[in-house]
Amino acid sequence: MLKVERLTKTYATAAGPLTVLKDVTLEVTAGDTLAVVGPSGSGKTTLLGLCAGLDEPTAGVVTLNATNLGRLTEDGRALLRNECVGFVFQNFQLIPTLTALENVLVPLELRTEAPHGPGDGPAEACALLERVGLSDRLGHYPMQLSGGEQQRVSLARAFVNRPKILFCDEPTGNLDDETARAMMDLVFGLNRERGTTLVLVTHNLELARRCSRIIRLRGGAVVDDLA
Repeated sequence: MLKVERLTKTYATAAGPLTVLKDVTLEVTAGDTLAVVGPSGSGKTTLLGLCAGLDEPTAGVVTLNATNLGRLTEDGRALLRNECVGFVFQNFQLIPTLTALENVLVPLELRTEAPHGPGDGPAEACALLERVGLSDRLGHYPMQLSGGEQQRVSLARAFVNRPKILFCDEPTGNLDDETARAMMDLVFGLNRERGTTLVLVTHNLELARRCSRIIRLRGGAVVDDLA
């Protein structure tokens, strides 16, 4: 489902080139669960963004769903993401002028062809918001929601297009312990129900241990790869 070969990312800074990811190679099979851990600044979020085609590497190859991302235009990568990728951002990335329900529906509205039967989109969105405990918040705007509620809307949005692979950046970072456990039960439950491949970045080692594999980054390089 995902193959990363000798991936490197370097940024130009006033002090000179800054390499945040160094020669990373990994492979994730369909339906697998992978946690990426490591200290702040180790390159975790950068790796996630490159794998999802949100950024371009300085060197190396990312193959997602049998497609070489380096051969696609920016529009082509966006289309591939909409077809098979879900992404839960650390800072939510909700559209402030849309309600919770409307935010969840955005990925479906951007599709050229509906992934479900006619009229199923709103029903799927409502069902997911109910599963994350927000059935009474459908008409609320992001500013009317707590950080934890916004995170749950983000999670529902990530699953609404039934992605083949889900990328999560610190998915429990804004949730209390009880809600975090419930949300992760949902994520791993959907992983089992739908065969969704899961790649998550986390500082939570308890959460990481729920994955079948853990990769540890330090200084932009893989230092451990544990199954």
